[in-house]
This record gives sequence, C-alpha cells and structure tokens, in this order.
Amino acid sequence: MTEQKRALVTGLTGQDGSYLAEFLLKKGYEVFGLVRRTSSPRLDRVEPILDRVNIVYGDLLDQSSLQRVLGNCMPHEIYNLAAQSFVPTSFAEPVLTAEVTALGATRLLEAVRHVHPGARYYQASSSEMFGAVRETPQNEMTPFVPRSPYGVSKLYAHWTTVHHREAYGIFACSGILFNHESPRRGEEFVTRKIARAAARISQGRQTELRLGNLEARRDWGFAGDYVRAMWLMLQAEQADDFVVATGETHSVREFCERAFARVGLDWEAHVVTDESFLRPLEVDLLVGDASRAREQLGWSPTVSFEGLVDMMVDAELGCAQ
Repeated sequence: MTEQKRALVTGLTGQDGSYLAEFLLKKGYEVFGLVRRTSSPRLDRVEPILDRVNIVYGDLLDQSSLQRVLGNCMPHEIYNLAAQSFVPTSFAEPVLTAEVTALGATRLLEAVRHVHPGARYYQASSSEMFGAVRETPQNEMTPFVPRSPYGVSKLYAHWTTVHHREAYGIFACSGILFNHESPRRGEEFVTRKIARAAARISQGRQTELRLGNLEARRDWGFAGDYVRAMWLMLQAEQADDFVVATGETHSVREFCERAFARVGLDWEAHVVTDESFLRPLEVDLLVGDASRAREQLGWSPTVSFEGLVDMMVDAELGCAQ
C-alpha cells in the first residue's frame, strides 16, 4: 500500500492557497496549511474544507517556527504561496514586503535544506518580475526588470529558489504566474473591485467606480487553472521554472466593459479615473508565453477571459442577494 502524500501549503487562506488545498484534497493528499497566529485568523476562503485540512501555526518571519513545522509534518511537497502580494502596498511598505516575500522564501528554503531536503518545493513567482518588459510575449528567458518593491522581492525569492536547486540539489521549482483571478480574489485587487462595483451599481448600492490606469494590459487567467500547473511542476522528473499564462492580453478598460455589460450597464457612465490610484511606476503590458508548460507539463487554461469576468460578476451578484 502506497503512503498517502502530504503537502504543506503556505498562504492557505489566500485565493491560490484555498484553490490548491481543494485540488490536493481531491488528489488524496493530506494537506497541512501554514497560518500565522493572530487574534482573529481569516479562514473564510477555506471554511468549506476546514474539517479536512490540518492547520499548523508558523510565520515566514520566524525561522524556528518553519523548521518546527517541517519537522512535524515531513511533507512530500511544499507550496510557498504566502507573500505580501498587493503591489500598491509594496510601495507603502517596502521593507515588510521584502521581509515576507523575499526573505520569507529564503527562510523556508533554508528550513527545507536543514530539516527535510527530500521535499519537493514550489515557489510562487510573478509576472511582475518582468516589469518594464524587454520583449513581448514574456517567456522563461525574458530578462527581469521589476518596477515595484513587490516585483523586486519576488525576484529575490525566485533567484534564491534557483540557487537552492543548483547549489544544494533541492527539487525546487518556480512558477512564473501571470495575473490569475477568481471570485476569491481580495477586494483590494482591481479585478475584484470592478466585478464588485458592477454588481453593486446594477443593484443601486453604489453609484461610481474610481480606478487608476485604464490602459494597463494584463494576461488574466483563472486561479483554479493555475494551481493545477503548480502541482504538475512538482510531479515532473526534473525541477524547472515555468511561465504560466493564457497568452492573451486585455486592458483594465476591457475588463470594465465586460463586467458592466454582464449586468446590462454602460461602464463609461459609472467609471471615473482617479490619479490617486496610479502607481509611482507603472507596468503597462504583461502577456505570457506558456509554451513550455503546455509542452512539458501538459498544462493549458480552461477558462477564457470572458468566462472569468462573467464568473466574478455572477459571484458578486450571488453574494449580494
């Protein structure tokens, strides 16, 4: 009888962590979710599966807690999804972002190296590392030119993952994920903000939506598709890094058009440009080339841009009823 696989997921309570935990449970894994001790932990995204996951307490800022958790759980696979992941906050709090997002990954990898070097490790890298892009579309060989403290921190974590793979032989992969959204996206993110506003305005609960750069273009996919790519990376024979993207680019303006059309409204009558939402440095265009993930992992997205926007708006309509 084969041993049940164990997986440790940091960032369990986030969008990606909740989808990944559900995916792993369906695959028959025993799932451990790393959660920081707080007076009131936010567990709403994992509420439906709380009775089937093992909550363990630790913090990416505390090396000893990570070593203790690894020693207790001895997971076959580790998915590091925890981060300070909101780009505007990284400009306001660059040191905290670096501590959690950059050094947090280093602490976890060092814990793996010293406590459980046989584990397979996944690092959540980001398309924000490409920043002021040097070529379009972006692939695994595209130079990184990050334009935010978040992008810089993710790049540090990405390279420390590569370093631990090459220097110590750890099975460590980075998934360079382009924007991926869902109804579970945090309310501060522009996609959720748009979907929520469209639903609320259609119900007379809100009158306008204030946004920054409407021309910024992103490669938007569905988070549920992207966690499947994470898992596939850790099932491969050799550790490597992969771009995960749809290969399509759409503007914030297009997202607004689709979201408001879903509720029968003209977006231009309700969306107001507000310069206070502009970033100090903007990333104008991100679009990924996921050819290697398609060819080597057999991965491809299943949800279209239109399907994603509709899904998010419909979820908001359901929540508000």
